[in-house]
Amino acid sequence: MSQAPGAQPSPPSVYHERQRLELCAVHALNNVLQQQLFSQEAADEICKRLAPDSRLNPHRSLLGTGNYDVNVIMAALQGLGLAAVWWDRRRPLSQLALPQVLGLILNLPSPVSLGLLSLPLRRRHWVALRQVDGVYYNLDSKLRAPEALGNEDGVRAFLAAALAQGLCEVLLVVTKEVEEKGCWLRTD
Repeated sequence: MSQAPGAQPSPPSVYHERQRLELCAVHALNNVLQQQLFSQEAADEICKRLAPDSRLNPHRSLLGTGNYDVNVIMAALQGLGLAAVWWDRRRPLSQLALPQVLGLILNLPSPVSLGLLSLPLRRRHWVALRQVDGVYYNLDSKLRAPEALGNEDGVRAFLAAALAQGLCEVLLVVTKEVEEKGCWLRTD
């Protein structure tokens, strides 16, 4: 089927889960992987494996609504043959070899609100960034739709702004081979 002259190409299909309960870690995993591979039940199973003898599991919310920690994300990725590499914020972002990185998962402070009322509290929130068809997207589950960040310069600018706010952690989602070779880091 040909496109009408002057018509804009349709945007690529970008998988994006919206926030539910405290499941931002599950949403970030699925968004970075661009498909629904994990559920709350799968994350809870990982928690049980990580702390099998624990009555109160330290890797999730006491209420059972999610709020999973980094150990759950790392174990989930390892189960798929992937790895999460911590980005050292002291390094310049120009050293990040983005073509070697499947996606990024950020842990950011996020304001707490009750309906329209914003509370003076901040909680931690997991956010995925991923390239789809040459464009990087912010796949934050709190957004209504994916937010295009553009090319590598756009994602680096987004990361620089997030890191400048402090209290931001960045995980690089890479294959085991990329992790072992360390080629997620430019040395030139």
